[in-house]
Amino acid sequence: MIDLLDKHRPIADRIARMLAQGVNAVGVTNDAILSPTRAIIEGRETILAGTNNYMGITFDPDCIAAGQEAMARFGTGTTGSRIANGNYAMHQALEEELARFLNRRHCIVFTTGYQANLGMMAGLAGSNDTIFLDADSHSSIYDGCTLSGAKLVRFRHNDATDLDKRLVRSEGEEGGRLVVLEGIYSMLGDRAPLADFIEVKKKRGFQLLADEAHSFGVLGPHGRGLADEAGLEDEVDFVVGTFSKSVGAIGGFGAGNHPLFDMLRYAMRPYMFTASSSPASIATSLAAVKKLAAEPWRRDRLRENSARLFHGFKGLGLELGCDAVSPVIAVKCADEATAVAMWNALLAAGVYVNIAVPPGTPNKLCLLRCSVSAAHTDADIDRIIELFGEVMAAGHGRMAAAG
Repeated sequence: MIDLLDKHRPIADRIARMLAQGVNAVGVTNDAILSPTRAIIEGRETILAGTNNYMGITFDPDCIAAGQEAMARFGTGTTGSRIANGNYAMHQALEEELARFLNRRHCIVFTTGYQANLGMMAGLAGSNDTIFLDADSHSSIYDGCTLSGAKLVRFRHNDATDLDKRLVRSEGEEGGRLVVLEGIYSMLGDRAPLADFIEVKKKRGFQLLADEAHSFGVLGPHGRGLADEAGLEDEVDFVVGTFSKSVGAIGGFGAGNHPLFDMLRYAMRPYMFTASSSPASIATSLAAVKKLAAEPWRRDRLRENSARLFHGFKGLGLELGCDAVSPVIAVKCADEATAVAMWNALLAAGVYVNIAVPPGTPNKLCLLRCSVSAAHTDADIDRIIELFGEVMAAGHGRMAAAG
C-alpha cells in the first residue's frame, strides 16, 4: 500500500530543521493579544510588525460593540449559504455600503477573501476563456483560475510589454480575455504600474480585474486602492478585496459596474456552497468600512509610519523587496537558514515579523516581511528599526543584507 502522506515527508524534514533553530516560525501562538500592535508571545510582550492590520482597527470600540450587538441579536452563525437560509439583511447592508465606498454599482460579499478570488475568477472566466495572470499573483488567484477551467497565461511580473506580446499571440482565439493584477503585491510590497496596463487594454481589448486586498483602505485619496490612487478607476472592470487586512475582520468582496454582475451569485460555487459570514463578522466589517470612509487620518498615519520604517531599514543597509514606500516592507535574506535564524533572534528581542520562504515567494526569495499599521507609534517604529540593527550587529547583518 502507498501511504498517501509519504509525499509530505520533505515538509516534515523542513519543519524539523526550522524547529532545531528555535520557535516554529510559521505557526507562532499568540498567548494574548493586547492591542493592534502588542501581543504576548513566548511569555514576552512583543511588538507586532507582521499582522496586515493596516488601519489598526481590530480593537476599535465601535467595531467591537457592533459585533457584540449583532451576536446578541442574530446569534453566533448563519448555518447556511446565501442562496439558502444564510442571507441576512446585514449582508445586503454591507454590500450596499461597500458599493458606495468603492463607487461601484454592484458588490458581492464572500465568507473569506480567499473565496472572493476563487469565486470571481471562476465566475468571470470559463473553459472557453483565457486569464492573463501576473506571475507573482496570490495563491487564491491561481486556485481561482484552476477552478474556472479557463486557459491560463502568465506574464512577467509588472511587465505590461510582456502582457502585450502574449495578448497578440492569443488574438483570434475564442472566448473572452481577463487580465488580473494586484494593487500591492503581498510579498515584496510593490505596486502594479496600472497606467501601463491600461494603455495595453486600450490597444488590445480585455476586461481587467484588480485585487486590492493589500491596497483597499490604504491607497488613494478615498482609500479605494491602487486604481483610486492612479485616477484610473473607470478603466478597471472588476475589483476584489478582503476584510482581513484594513477592515480587521474575516470576509471578502467582489465589485463592478457590469449590468450582469449580480448574476455571478448564481454561477460562483465558492459563494453558493459555503455558509455565509457570521453576524458578528459582518457587523464589525460594516462598522469598519464606515470608519475608513470617515477617518482618512488612518491612511495618513499609515503612510507616515511606512515611510519611517522604510527609510530606517534603508539606513541600516538592508536590501528591501522594492524601492517604493509601502506598508509591506520585506527584508531580503541570503537563504532559508539565515531567515529562520534572524527571525528567531528578532522574536527573542521583542518583535514579531513574518517569515516568507519558497515556494510562497517570488524568485525563490527568503524574506522577513513587515507590515506597518496606523496604530504603530513613532516609538514602535523606531524600536523595530533598533531591534533589526541589534540583531544584525550580533552577527546576522552580513547575511541579512545579502541578496
